Amino acid sequence: MPRLPRYRTGDPELDRQIAEFIARLGPEVANADLLFELIVSTVRLARDRASRGDLKMANAALKEMRYAFSVFEPYRGARKAAIFGSARTKRDDPLYQQTVLLARRLAEADWMVITGAGPGIMEAGIEGAGAANSFGVSIRLPFEASTSQFLADDPKLINFRYFFTRKVTFVKEAHAFVLLPGGFGTLDEAFETLTLVQTGKAPPAPIVLLDVPGGTYWLTWARFVQSELRDRGYVSPHDLDLVKITDDVDVALEEITTFYRNYHSLRFVDGDLVLRLHTAPAPADLERLNEEFADIVARGRIELAETSRAELADGDVPHLARLRFRFDRQGYARLRTLIDRLNGRPAP
Repeated sequence: MPRLPRYRTGDPELDRQIAEFIARLGPEVANADLLFELIVSTVRLARDRASRGDLKMANAALKEMRYAFSVFEPYRGARKAAIFGSARTKRDDPLYQQTVLLARRLAEADWMVITGAGPGIMEAGIEGAGAANSFGVSIRLPFEASTSQFLADDPKLINFRYFFTRKVTFVKEAHAFVLLPGGFGTLDEAFETLTLVQTGKAPPAPIVLLDVPGGTYWLTWARFVQSELRDRGYVSPHDLDLVKITDDVDVALEEITTFYRNYHSLRFVDGDLVLRLHTAPAPADLERLNEEFADIVARGRIELAETSRAELADGDVPHLARLRFRFDRQGYARLRTLIDRLNGRPAP
């Protein structure tokens, strides 16, 4: 029997039976260690005498996540933008047409969109991108239509019971976020996305706050954040660099698409942050990066690196160039600016 993970049931015989059960699933089943731990968690829930309500929540959440993973799996190679905004926005509202235009432009740039699959801004996003380029991540609410006419029977429509599993799906699957004016839900999505990126619980990504010409929604929001959060020290001075506020679809599109012009992705390896790039910076540019971003390097320097053994073992884009450094794991807004430099955006 293979060496088992440390996380076990506490019963060696039961652990052995679980391992044998996983082995019987066949050699094509990967990540046996993680499957073992998933089953162990179920056993521990039973032994903890979890209430029926707790078991129902855990069961429903896992089923929702499993299904969402399976829906998105065939589209892993496609970049996707999550679009948030009010379900109450009418079709004749300029915000609706602004959303249609941006979603259409994203689809023309080979991006897909993810919306909440409801009316208003969500429907506008699907209308603009087209059903073939859209995912619907719906929440069951008694007072709101759960789907739009553009996704009625589409296999890329997912209906969630819980907000938290729906939010996990949005953040996990999206490579960019666009927020239009909206109510409590939109503001919740804005602040949660910012919190996850600010703390490193989600990878850096473009976050665009889009309005229409003459609109004041996000400008008012920014004034509040600056005066009541930044100036009081509740957020860092650079944290507003995580967002782009605009009323121009062209500016929004450029913010999203140029983020991945050279930067591809990141990963922590043995405590170091590894940035994967299409093209490595020239020596002089690397020197400038070390000078400008010394504040987020905990020790050493930003250096070119070879593909790590862990990345090779996982087949994790081993062909790409890499930068590696000991990141302080605090300056995520500054890390976003570093990515901008790697994408060719000059310092102001």
